[in-house]
Amino acid sequence: MAGAGILGADSELSQHHPQKRRRSGRWWELQVRRRERWLVALGIVLHAVYMLSIFDIYFKTPIIHGMDPVPQRFTPPAKRLVLLVADGLRADKFFEPDSEGRFRAPFLRSVIREKGRWGISHARPPTESRPGHVSIIAGFYEDPSAVTKGWKANPVEFDSVFNRSRHTFAFGSPDIVPIFCLNVPHSSWNTYPHEFEDFASDAAFLDHWSFDQFHSLLNRSYNDPKLKQLLLQDNLVVFLHLLGCDTNGHAHRPYSSIYLNNVKVVDHIAESVYSLVESYFNDNQTAYIFTADHGMSDKGSHGDGHPSNTDTPLVAWGAGIRSPKWLLHSSQSDDGFRFVDDHGHDLPTPVEWGLTGIERVDVNQADIAPLMATLIGLPCPVNSVGNLPLDYLRLDKADEVEAALANTKQILNQFLRKSYLKQLNSLHFRPYKPLMNYSSILSEIEDLISERNFEAAMKSSTKLRSLALTGLHYFQTYDWLMLMTVITLGYIGWMVNLILHVLQSYTYLSANISLRKQKVAPGTESTIKRVHLGGCLLICLLSTIMYLENAPLLYHAYFAMTVFLWTQIFSNVPFLKAVWRDIASRKLGSSMKLLCISALSIFILEFLVSSFSERKLYTWCFLTVGIVVALFIFLCRPGRPFMAIYIWMACWFISTFTLMPAEIPDNTNLVIFSGALAVLIGMAARWYGSSNKCDKFLLFFTQHDRRTRIPLLFQFQAFLVVSSSGMIWLSTSHRSREKELMMAHQLINWSLAGISLLMPLFSPCGLLERLTSIFLGLAPPFLLLSIGYEALFYSALSLVLMGWILVECAILNLTEGKDAPGHIESLEVTTINNNDERNLQLFDLRIPLIFMVLFNVAFFGTGNFASIASFEISSVYRFITVFSPFLMAALLIFKLFIPFMLVICVFVAITKLVRLPRLGCYFLVILFSDVMTIHFFFLVRNTGSWMEIGNSISHFGIMSAQVVFILILFALTNIYTRDIEIGYLQLASQKVI
Repeated sequence: MAGAGILGADSELSQHHPQKRRRSGRWWELQVRRRERWLVALGIVLHAVYMLSIFDIYFKTPIIHGMDPVPQRFTPPAKRLVLLVADGLRADKFFEPDSEGRFRAPFLRSVIREKGRWGISHARPPTESRPGHVSIIAGFYEDPSAVTKGWKANPVEFDSVFNRSRHTFAFGSPDIVPIFCLNVPHSSWNTYPHEFEDFASDAAFLDHWSFDQFHSLLNRSYNDPKLKQLLLQDNLVVFLHLLGCDTNGHAHRPYSSIYLNNVKVVDHIAESVYSLVESYFNDNQTAYIFTADHGMSDKGSHGDGHPSNTDTPLVAWGAGIRSPKWLLHSSQSDDGFRFVDDHGHDLPTPVEWGLTGIERVDVNQADIAPLMATLIGLPCPVNSVGNLPLDYLRLDKADEVEAALANTKQILNQFLRKSYLKQLNSLHFRPYKPLMNYSSILSEIEDLISERNFEAAMKSSTKLRSLALTGLHYFQTYDWLMLMTVITLGYIGWMVNLILHVLQSYTYLSANISLRKQKVAPGTESTIKRVHLGGCLLICLLSTIMYLENAPLLYHAYFAMTVFLWTQIFSNVPFLKAVWRDIASRKLGSSMKLLCISALSIFILEFLVSSFSERKLYTWCFLTVGIVVALFIFLCRPGRPFMAIYIWMACWFISTFTLMPAEIPDNTNLVIFSGALAVLIGMAARWYGSSNKCDKFLLFFTQHDRRTRIPLLFQFQAFLVVSSSGMIWLSTSHRSREKELMMAHQLINWSLAGISLLMPLFSPCGLLERLTSIFLGLAPPFLLLSIGYEALFYSALSLVLMGWILVECAILNLTEGKDAPGHIESLEVTTINNNDERNLQLFDLRIPLIFMVLFNVAFFGTGNFASIASFEISSVYRFITVFSPFLMAALLIFKLFIPFMLVICVFVAITKLVRLPRLGCYFLVILFSDVMTIHFFFLVRNTGSWMEIGNSISHFGIMSAQVVFILILFALTNIYTRDIEIGYLQLASQKVI
């Protein structure tokens, strides 16, 4: 075939020495297969190891142990603290008036105006209950490793205000209270059963339950001297977790009357607690904190960084808390400071809140922990990163400075501990230079305090605390640059090895290998040996260094694999030089063509990366491609206008699915209609293949020998599809009436699915006949596992895949001329193995790229693995209704595999059609996947909502797993595609005979 090789035109050597090439073909093919087995094994191991690297880079715990607590050096203003957390309470719903102009929290508003301080507590995503409470009570932002435990258990134990208290009483949710009290011996706590969290009722009774428990506790103390003694001691903490707003927000939305009434309930409970405590202790030595862990979106959800989720109310009053400060004007200038949710200091207070004349003091959520600790004279939790909000505290200047300095020392201790541990295990330690003289700064602050220069001492303490926080981040990310560099180099090395393998095995350059070996420069063998020896020595040296630094075992694997890959590259220097000479000798136009196709490939891959977060991009893609390809067919094949119209309509049809919601609504009628459409598509394909027998264009994808293995196979497969549609209606209607599935229905559905999967094995071997049979064979199980529009997507995808085949046939027809079989002699010189496959050429990159696009469309057409649609449990109810997680999961995964299998079957058929090496195309697909993998590697997030963090990890994991995932699907679909025969090749073979 005339045309450009993967780096340009076919070499003269491959054209002038075809006989020499064929004589060594068998030996060369065995060598290639052996190398490919090792390459696939290496790829599986490499992707598995590198996939784990994100946990070393992005998800290291911020918690360290071994620091001593910093005691307060002044008399605390309060003996006890009451913490009220209204779970899921939005700031705006708390502060704004109702429709009648009355405020929902009259007691706490009176506190703001008469007794205490107020502001917005800014939560950092993920805005979930556990991370929020950890920030409030422990003062740091959630350990990322907790996501692996579903935010329930403590993967690493941490310090908290409860730990430091003399005694803690806590009442509330079984999901929150045990996190902080389960392992604290000096705590008394109780939780209600999980069954109380009923989304079908008003959950405000949960808040009353917590208050009733506390009220009962105080009543019992009158008859229990030991309990009375516990309550009267200092450093006491009382924690009431009020879950009502969260549960009602999820069930009824935050605009509902139930949720808004729950705001009044928590305000009433705050008032009742205040009255109860003040009458019980009667000493004015109690401090009160009222806040929320997160807000609630309008849809009744939370987790992301939207202000409705991150803005929570904070009200503080009682012992040690300043009185309200009235302002002449409420405007604040933007000083550049940003809270953890990226909000600034200058956010205006909404006028409708009626609080514009009272000073508002916003804080980060983690700042509440040092505030609570300071109020009752406790050391700050040792892992706290919160800044003490002095504007809430009523202290004299000397005590203010002492409190701020204790907060600074506590954060500095974390920095010093991390620095010590890193220095202990580093041969070449890189200290954080701004804090190398921290001891002199501390001495200076102490001197300023002694001189009663409190203002200067406060400034120095604040600056030192800021430096310590920056230093903590420095050591938290100490290995980031090294690890990301090593992993990135490893991926690049792997991709370069893939490129070298494809060039050496599947392009015209492979024809020159035996000749190059004869003409190899003197000393090349010894140079290669030295490269291998150098690589081994470098791996040993790096492993020794990491062993001395007590580096984790995976660090050794990262470095060893990266060095190994680049050693393999440098050992191919002679071949690289030959490739460079080949490129340098080409004309400018050929090099520009290579650059343009490479740039286009990168653009398509980046488009696919973007599609992971925005499915609607595929809509625009198919709308555009439909027009472009239709024009191409119309101009290049003017005699086939219906083909152009068909491709345009197929592309526009599939473009609608990525506009549909991922949560697929039940629509049995649509599923039944999809079965009828599948039969019509099969009939159209059969008619098209059998019509116009004199049309030479049909030789590309129809079988010349029309013998069939089983008569009436098509009719039987159509009957199976129609029967499946009937069983869908019968099973669904019966289950909706009787609330169960008959055993007979299950057996019939299982039988239909199983038999239909076997039928394509008995179909004719022609490309169109076999693919039509595969389409009809996969349709019944997919329909039986569908609940809505995803059944229609199966037919739409099939129509587009057929359009891809038609386009490839048109390109092949243009390339080979009108009489393709007559050109078999020109094809013979490019055969690279005994499977009648030809060299890969530059223009052939379109096939793996189109495959990548369609493979991702199969993935995102109706959602993805993380979507509700993909795991809608009702999808399996036509096969099983008794809960069986493994069988149900297997059915759901199989349903997701069916569109992928259809795409891969067409991909394999097209490689046979255009005589491309399938393994060569597989390695190009893996190469393109890894370009996307590197991009996703840099997009992994360790902050944000559960969904954002989880999606960033899953996207990286999905692309990393494709080296195995696609290989498995290739093996599965090979059962159907291995004996596909191409019409024009079969006819050509007969002519040769």
